[in-house]
Amino acid sequence: MKPVAIFRHARSEGPAYFATALERNAIAFTLVPLDEGAKVPRDAGAFSGIAFMGGPMSVHDELPWIAPALELVRNAVGQEVPVLGHCLGGQLMAKALGGEVTRAKVKEIGWGEVRVADNAVARQWFGDLERFEGFHWHGEAFSIPPGATRVLANAHCANQAFAIGRHLGMQCHIEMTEELIRNWLRGGADEIRKSAASPGVQAPAEVERRIAQRVEALHKVADRIYARWMEGLSRGS
Repeated sequence: MKPVAIFRHARSEGPAYFATALERNAIAFTLVPLDEGAKVPRDAGAFSGIAFMGGPMSVHDELPWIAPALELVRNAVGQEVPVLGHCLGGQLMAKALGGEVTRAKVKEIGWGEVRVADNAVARQWFGDLERFEGFHWHGEAFSIPPGATRVLANAHCANQAFAIGRHLGMQCHIEMTEELIRNWLRGGADEIRKSAASPGVQAPAEVERRIAQRVEALHKVADRIYARWMEGLSRGS
């Protein structure tokens, strides 16, 4: 089986629990550190799946890897190689597939309830789950691209995730670990202070409150989502 390609856009936003889920399922993966100058491959068929992590940049920034990444998403969808996007990754997927990425009406940082949509596609991904507490850190948001279905939403962001076939793009983060959250809080302290007026931004103390229990619950949701995505991986050699 070919490996899953994981694209990292910032050193601080690695695969975290997603890598753990792949390892538990004995699925090989290769990390593509775009933040270190790695090149975006042209052929998605070299991998069993494609995953994009988050990052502080915008899909509209003039960075050398953005256009090739958008093309890779389209190439993967065309070959039915499953694509998975976390936050910035979901925005890349949305833009590549004809959606729009714009400034979010409400900036979100911290924990927040996410509702599962009441439709058949959402049930394929989430079963009987109706809602969960997700982790958020974004100032932009995507529209649902043509042909895709909204599967997650919340009070501050109508489009928290979309699915189209084997592919899932998320605005929220499900890959979080305690260590990753604390690292982000340290690195993003200034951003939190400057955004404190937003109703979607939590103080660091609230983000860290009951962090072990919250992360454990999030991992259970992530296990479900990742398992569903992994079912679609190309099993060819």
